[in-house]
Amino acid sequence: MTTPHDTILLIGHGSREAQGNDEIHRFVAQWRTRQPDWNIQVCFIEFAPPSLHDGLVQAAAGAARVLVLPLILNAAGHVKMEIPEAIEHARAHCPGTAFLYGPHLTACDPILAVLRRNLRQCMAALDMPDPTTTGVVLLGRGASDRQANGDVAKMARWLQEESDHELVDLAFTGITWPRLERVVQRQVLLGMKQIVVLPYYLYTGTLMQRIARQVEHLRAQYPQIRFAQAEHFGFAPEIFALLEQRVADLRAGAPSSQLPCDGCKYREIAHDLGHGHSHEHTHHTQAAVAAA
Repeated sequence: MTTPHDTILLIGHGSREAQGNDEIHRFVAQWRTRQPDWNIQVCFIEFAPPSLHDGLVQAAAGAARVLVLPLILNAAGHVKMEIPEAIEHARAHCPGTAFLYGPHLTACDPILAVLRRNLRQCMAALDMPDPTTTGVVLLGRGASDRQANGDVAKMARWLQEESDHELVDLAFTGITWPRLERVVQRQVLLGMKQIVVLPYYLYTGTLMQRIARQVEHLRAQYPQIRFAQAEHFGFAPEIFALLEQRVADLRAGAPSSQLPCDGCKYREIAHDLGHGHSHEHTHHTQAAVAAA
């Protein structure tokens, strides 16, 4: 159990689509029901209030510690640069509060379990649930960060290892390649009779709406192929459990070694531009952070 002097601050990405932000608020409400003794607050990196800076300062009010948890699947610029910089600023504004930064959700077995369940549900909805003739496309957001994209690739490979599907590909909705249409074209040429699209997304938003439109266009383009599309999975029980483990780890003083800073190009760019950003705080133990 956290103490009354702890505030847990969940950081969502934020969406231009209000429904996506509403879903994060619903998630927080459900988490508060699961953990009624915890002081859980939420803020957003962009597109919705409260902002990252405001959320950190508000969370620090009356708190001895703020446990900062990114509600984000993959670590790119937001996790590696924006959130740590905002925490540094919050420390300057709230010197009496310790800020502990937990890892993002990352590629892991609990997320794999969610994807496997979504895949099974899609297969059950198809006319011919034969994995040898059904291609799978894991569809991620896409980033300019190779480690973030690599996490999606890792999950696609793990999904193939843990299923009977011979063809599990990855695609991205933006920033990088390949895109969904090209991957589907390849799978059709390889003889797939059915294709399952698994969005690697926590909550709805403009990109989830775009995916739905893309799948409808693909159905019209390939009338001989059966398509099934899974939903986003931010309300899965594994997500709550992952965050609760993050809280337990921070309180136990576990170092945030899962944050992928090695070879981080954001740190290199910031250094080249003369910015004062440092990733040191992302590797502190709880004791070290509390002493900061």
